[in-house]
Amino acid sequence: MEMNDINENTINLIKQTLDKLRPFMQREGGDVTFDSFEDGIVYVNISGACEGCSYLNADLEQGIEVILMEEVPGVVAVRLASEKELVKASLKIAKEKADQQLK
Repeated sequence: MEMNDINENTINLIKQTLDKLRPFMQREGGDVTFDSFEDGIVYVNISGACEGCSYLNADLEQGIEVILMEEVPGVVAVRLASEKELVKASLKIAKEKADQQLK
């Protein structure tokens, strides 16, 4: 199995899992949709009543993230798509520091 096939299978499994979670979000007047999967991180879009809700971080980290990490091999975190560039920049800095320490 090629890397693209593995990534495609992972993305399909992520989408299927999110589809199981969506009714719970929709019941509260919100929604969650898949944006992308990069470096083990699932990026999602949150909309409706969930957008800007004070429980958003808890729902994301203690709900969606936990379930995706349990059901989809390779998922290490879930973050908002709007935070993607910030997360990538943080990962790049952390990698550079780790590389410097190895030298």
